[in-house]
Amino acid sequence: MSAPLSDLPIRQIPGDYGLPFFGPIRDRLKYYYTQGEVEFFKTRMHKYESTVFRCNMPPGPFMARDPRVVCLLDAVSFQTLFDNSKVEKRDVLDGTFMPSTAFTGGYRACAYLDPSEPNHAVLKGFFLSFLAGKHNIFIPLFRQTISGLFSGLEDEVSSKGSSNFNNLSDSASFEFVFRLLCDKSPSEANIGSKGPKMVDMWLFCQLAPLMTLGLKFVPKFFEDLLIHTFPLPFLLVKSDYNKVYEAFDKSAGPLLDEAERIGLKRDEACHNLVFLAGFNAYGGMKRLFPALIKWVGAGGEDLHRRLADEIRAAVKKGGVTLSALDEMNLTKSVVYEALRIEPPVPYQYAKAKQDFTIHNHESSFLIKKGEMLFGYQPLATKDPKIFENPDEFVADRFVGEGRS
Repeated sequence: MSAPLSDLPIRQIPGDYGLPFFGPIRDRLKYYYTQGEVEFFKTRMHKYESTVFRCNMPPGPFMARDPRVVCLLDAVSFQTLFDNSKVEKRDVLDGTFMPSTAFTGGYRACAYLDPSEPNHAVLKGFFLSFLAGKHNIFIPLFRQTISGLFSGLEDEVSSKGSSNFNNLSDSASFEFVFRLLCDKSPSEANIGSKGPKMVDMWLFCQLAPLMTLGLKFVPKFFEDLLIHTFPLPFLLVKSDYNKVYEAFDKSAGPLLDEAERIGLKRDEACHNLVFLAGFNAYGGMKRLFPALIKWVGAGGEDLHRRLADEIRAAVKKGGVTLSALDEMNLTKSVVYEALRIEPPVPYQYAKAKQDFTIHNHESSFLIKKGEMLFGYQPLATKDPKIFENPDEFVADRFVGEGRS
């Protein structure tokens, strides 16, 4: 058990940043190529005997003004990243760098705004109110879309012997999001079935500094120079982005009219709508659904039978409703466990507003105003002091009070 916070010894944050310029490049090469993401963190946790330490985070030179961070890799210190009284979230969505606002029509999308900025509350409140008004169609629309996904899978397996789940899942996810926000199918707009690929490229150009291509025929030094050293220009996706923007602009007229009524600029609201749809919603589903299917599929026949029995029993009482979902304890646990073991959003960043003290299970650490804090969620949610057998997928981990 962790000691009471008042009894934890204060420890200097271990780690170092190395020489300017060369230190960040050293850490970037280790992170992407010689150690890999998880080993990069675990090696330092072992070296410093701490889940809190200093290092540089990619992309580094010449893209990030300051790559230095304090890593928070346990379930206790990780929570600090969401304490708005201590940290700010201004322009830290993607970490130590920020993509050009050209990708969002020249505006800083809501996700880049700190809650203290006036437009954050206006935009967030507007979209939450809109989505709340859609609560009656959310489940029926999702069922309709997901039925098409599984029908497509069955058809491809029947005709080809195999099927690519990710491609069909991406198409279904984009279809669902577009119809939810615009009340029509993307096939009725100017983007047709090309929407997912257009958004994929738009996302890639923004997030390339945070990934590797994994192409064996591309030398590592060339890949590092190409996507980790200089930002990819918006020009590469300008034409496709304009088509996606136009599709939302023409299809979400009533929503944008309401945005203007409450004082938002129409084009700013539309660019934020595209970001909400493409980055937040579709981008999240693009990672979540394949991971969920992977872990459920690997769970075995017994788990599949138990899930089927629970879901059928709950639905039999009155269809697929929020109340029915609430009765599906094993199903909810499986989803929570998939989110725990493979979070769709693995990185969290925040900047300290003031000097304050953070804690992990063993020690206290002093954070200075202006320091960038970084949390790697796949390790924080596998904290062995919180979760038993943290690296294992345990389907019923969250069934029953107090289970972990």
